[in-house]
Amino acid sequence: MAVTRLPMRPFDDITRIENATALDRPAAAVRGVVQKLLRDRRLRDFLHGTWLGHPFHPGAAQLTAGALLSASLLDLTPSGPRRSSGLIATGILAALPTVAAGWADWAESHEEQQRVGLVHAVVNVLAVSCYAGALRQRARGGQGRAMSLTGGAVAFAGALLGGHLGYRQATGANHAEEIYHVAPGDWTGLGSFNELPEGRPVRRMAGDVPVFVLRRAGEVTVLSDRCPHLSAPLSDGELDTEAGELVIHCPWHDSVFRVADGSLVHGPATAPVPVFDARVTQGTVEAKIRTIPGVAAA
Repeated sequence: MAVTRLPMRPFDDITRIENATALDRPAAAVRGVVQKLLRDRRLRDFLHGTWLGHPFHPGAAQLTAGALLSASLLDLTPSGPRRSSGLIATGILAALPTVAAGWADWAESHEEQQRVGLVHAVVNVLAVSCYAGALRQRARGGQGRAMSLTGGAVAFAGALLGGHLGYRQATGANHAEEIYHVAPGDWTGLGSFNELPEGRPVRRMAGDVPVFVLRRAGEVTVLSDRCPHLSAPLSDGELDTEAGELVIHCPWHDSVFRVADGSLVHGPATAPVPVFDARVTQGTVEAKIRTIPGVAAA
């Protein structure tokens, strides 16, 4: 039976960048520099957007790209160069925090994301350079129209790569959001209380959902076992105390969460870990998802 080959979708070749292992060496070098510059955890948390509850970079990127691309559209009109210079200057200034937040997130992503992200960054540098060139030409009495339009085309390509990162590769997405919708809403058995090790988290299944279970001082705490950042198993992480509270460190990128309520302490995650209500009935640990307002459990 003959197989009909589907036509290539536009920009499907972006996925080839994900497998371009030749990018790993420069990515490692850049990652080392970024991590050295962002050693202050408070700065990293700010750039990740832990204070917002979602990543800071996408919103900043909207401002930057919106100003620059709007400038290019104005430059298609006769009076464009006179009216667009302010937008270009705004976009270039907005690029500074956008770049910082982007690099902070990039340094805590997985290999495939870093390959695409590195190309995304290079394309955006070229775009901003074109816009800066347009301003330079105008300062010397020129129009700078061609540089602005070229910058717009390059910036659009960079935006496509950014969309791939965010929507195809789920960079920055909350990987625990679905737990509220798929975890059991009724009490579900997780196994014998006596079989749980004291003071060491283990992984159990609540229906089809993996959960983090901790027996400590005669009580049981149950959280989603999926780190909201990139779905790392929290039960493989290390327990610690911070500000007098018991916390769990994500084993992959060291996000930190309070065990008592799953709240976020440090990024790169920007969302809390879903919490389960837990009880012990006739020696069996049971749990059900603790719903949030407006969300019905499964």
